[in-house]
Amino acid sequence: MTFRRQLLTLAMASMAAFTLSAPLSASAQTVLKAADVHPPGYPNVVAIENLGKKLEAATNGKFKLQMFPSGVLGGEKEMIEQVQVGAINILRTSLGPVGTVVPEVNVFNMPFVFRNEAHMRAVIDGPIGQELLDKITASPAKMVALGWMDGGSRSLYTKKPVKVPGDLKGMKVRMMGNPLFVDTMNAMGGNGIAMGYGEVFSALQTGVLDGAENNPPSMYTSNHYSAGTKYYAQTNHLIIPEIFVMSRVTWDKLSKDEQALVQKFSKEAQQEQRVLWDKSVAEYTVKLKAAGVEFVAVDQKAFYDATAGVRAKYGAPYADLIKRIEAVK
Repeated sequence: MTFRRQLLTLAMASMAAFTLSAPLSASAQTVLKAADVHPPGYPNVVAIENLGKKLEAATNGKFKLQMFPSGVLGGEKEMIEQVQVGAINILRTSLGPVGTVVPEVNVFNMPFVFRNEAHMRAVIDGPIGQELLDKITASPAKMVALGWMDGGSRSLYTKKPVKVPGDLKGMKVRMMGNPLFVDTMNAMGGNGIAMGYGEVFSALQTGVLDGAENNPPSMYTSNHYSAGTKYYAQTNHLIIPEIFVMSRVTWDKLSKDEQALVQKFSKEAQQEQRVLWDKSVAEYTVKLKAAGVEFVAVDQKAFYDATAGVRAKYGAPYADLIKRIEAVK
């Protein structure tokens, strides 16, 4: 941890100790701080805000949620550290930082581990999804896992059309900073380049990159479509769910009835975010097409077959779990 991050964490810990020093059963209103890297209006942000409104109404104003979107409290790693000390009460986060303490969640990061989004949703809504939430809650991470959220299907957007893996030869494509993801692109025929999300637009503009991969809402809101990536190849190679959590420090101050309310509204938030997400994907797909982006149907089996070695390499520790995922209808 850098010195700057140490100071930030210590400061937030002091704030948490001050704001939550009184029992939550006190008559004074308790403000719950929620955070996300996504902007206001994003489906994940709205779903958590709605959870807060329900909790406020159900407790006659005892709790009020305050949302801090757009990463104003830091990146996901920094925000997780704040959750651990109780400075952030509720956080939506990707699985990457969680995989260091609960390795099993890494199975969801593998290419084509889900057949489609419907399959992914069936998995996270069922016993496997609950087991992994329970593992996170029971881990040393000091987080209570409340539910899952859709992170969308990630597909390729490039400056030249791609229909089969061979079309990616020689293309430099941005991937998230994880060896698994870089290996996935390399296996699909391209040259995977690990790069921070904020650097992608200029890299596409200057030709450092030939493409990237993400879901339609992210492609549009990041403005990547205006940097020459006019072809969206519907590979759906990564379908990665996300989670939202409550700080263990906060959770332990809740009464059993209050915990039950949070769990109830969290299940509702999981389903509400899904509806909002599907609407968002549809709307941004229309916007991308209107901006001249061509959505290209691909030979998805060819990409699946090309990434078999990646699943074998990274999935070996979770072979039994993968079999259970595959068996979900």
